[in-house]
Amino acid sequence: MKTTFKQIILGAILALLFIGCSKAPITGRNQLIMIDPQQEMALGYQSAKQVLASEKISTDPQKNAMVNRIGQRIATVTGQSNYAWEFFVIDNDQEANAFCLPGGKVFVYTGLFKYTANDDELAGVMGHEIGHALARHGAERISAGQLQEMGGQVLGAVMQGRGDPQNTATVMQAFGIGTQLGIMLPHSRTQEYEADHIGLVLTAKAGYNPQASLTFWEKFSKDGQTPPEYLSTHPAPTNRISTIKALLPKVMPIYEANKR
Repeated sequence: MKTTFKQIILGAILALLFIGCSKAPITGRNQLIMIDPQQEMALGYQSAKQVLASEKISTDPQKNAMVNRIGQRIATVTGQSNYAWEFFVIDNDQEANAFCLPGGKVFVYTGLFKYTANDDELAGVMGHEIGHALARHGAERISAGQLQEMGGQVLGAVMQGRGDPQNTATVMQAFGIGTQLGIMLPHSRTQEYEADHIGLVLTAKAGYNPQASLTFWEKFSKDGQTPPEYLSTHPAPTNRISTIKALLPKVMPIYEANKR
């Protein structure tokens, strides 16, 4: 029996589904990751080099000391001794952001400090970003994009066989919009909620008060306009705050056992 292009793609998807299953730390959520950790960490190191080459790194001793102090304490409780942890402050007051790359390179923009009154609040942000790296969310997003592309190839092959270019274009456009709104964006928001959860546990284990995440998000959400949640990669601020409030009773005992 002749093997069709559709059968080849479907077989590849099933094989990837079989070999790519894993679980996120702390939450235990099932994940599909088709990139091995070594490849993921290599991508992280390459991205870190690009950031260091393109961004101005702050020399402010107070900000650097704060970020390193918090980062080292959180890194210690992650259990990821194979990560080459490093912490950098990017001198950009217009950008209120932070991120952690695979492999443990953490970057905090100076614009974030206007929302963080103390170590506990900054720890909440850094714990969230480190949570993304621990849960391998970047690799998971790449894997989801690969599956989306494979699905598009299967659908495109089926539609082309029907010989109606206009109908094919309409269906493919609908597929792109549908997978983006129905799969990719909700998946990204799931990762954000999960990073909040992991981050709260990490900060509590490191001896930082998880309640400070609430005060940070309450301040941060007052600035700027956010799109409707269904069109965004991030949860609506009110939903994020509500979810953090619901998690606090679970993580406060961890903090009480580890506070300094």
